[in-house]
Amino acid sequence: MADGYLEKHYADYEARKAAWLRKKKHQPKSGNSRKIERPDDESL
Repeated sequence: MADGYLEKHYADYEARKAAWLRKKKHQPKSGNSRKIERPDDESL
């Protein structure tokens, strides 16, 4: 194989990973913000 083959592919992987992490950081959290209301009488 040519010199630098693994290094180039690893650099490409690092660039894709960094882009994915930047995109992930700016997305809203899903579904965890809903609060479950408890009944007033908890003996039920």
